Amino acid sequence: MTQIEETNLLDAIGGVPLASTANVVEVTDLHKWFGRNEVLKGISMMVKQREVVVVCGPSGSGKTTFIRCVNHLEKIQQGRIVVNGHLIGYREENGKLVADKERNIARQRQEIGMVFQRFNLFPHKTALGNIIEAPIQVRGVPEDEAIEMGRKLLARVGLAHKEEDYPAQLSGGQQQRVAIARALAMRPAVMLFDEPTSALDPEMIGEVLEVMKELAREGMTMIVVSHEMGFAREVADRIVMMDEGLIIEEGTPEHFFTNPQQERTKSFLSKIL
Repeated sequence: MTQIEETNLLDAIGGVPLASTANVVEVTDLHKWFGRNEVLKGISMMVKQREVVVVCGPSGSGKTTFIRCVNHLEKIQQGRIVVNGHLIGYREENGKLVADKERNIARQRQEIGMVFQRFNLFPHKTALGNIIEAPIQVRGVPEDEAIEMGRKLLARVGLAHKEEDYPAQLSGGQQQRVAIARALAMRPAVMLFDEPTSALDPEMIGEVLEVMKELAREGMTMIVVSHEMGFAREVADRIVMMDEGLIIEEGTPEHFFTNPQQERTKSFLSKIL
């Protein structure tokens, strides 16, 4: 595995991003339908500053839909999502939620870093170009400052020698590390990971998990959808189990792995451990 060149990832962006509220993420009674299919059936969750929450569960349980709703990549039909003190995707008028303007939603998303299963890098931009694009275009960071930060981030994910390479020239693990650096460059209040190792070859999984572990140790607030139970046991403050659109169990890793209460949780763990 490629060694990370520096000990502190968040130094590259000026330290741990400061959240405006004690609870960085507040999800209340979240419902989501696709046609007649209710995928999320009343999800509520709070994530505190510097907390790492791992969300697990079988395929089709609603995990990815949930995390996409937090970033308003999926519109919700009921409930509310607050990130860093701001309603996501909606504004309140006369006690009711109405759809917000796209420019306000884009501003809210600046506080949310998202890392996808399939990297989603710009294929026509270099590794460095991918990282500096949003800080320059969205946050208005001067180009020389963005380049300096981008190079520091690449060094800290072990890819200083790849800054001029395009995504097609990088392995899957390298692309995912660039994607993490790109999300961090916006100095988000929370990082969302949607099964970030599921598309990787087994030998590449460790290098991505190591970067994520480093972020957790440094105090980044994180919600991670993952089946990597070793990572969850080592890093998570809390593990949440979803099934059929509901949270059926949550607790510390010790509780989750040694004393789960729900038979569905026990059955799930017996299949993946």
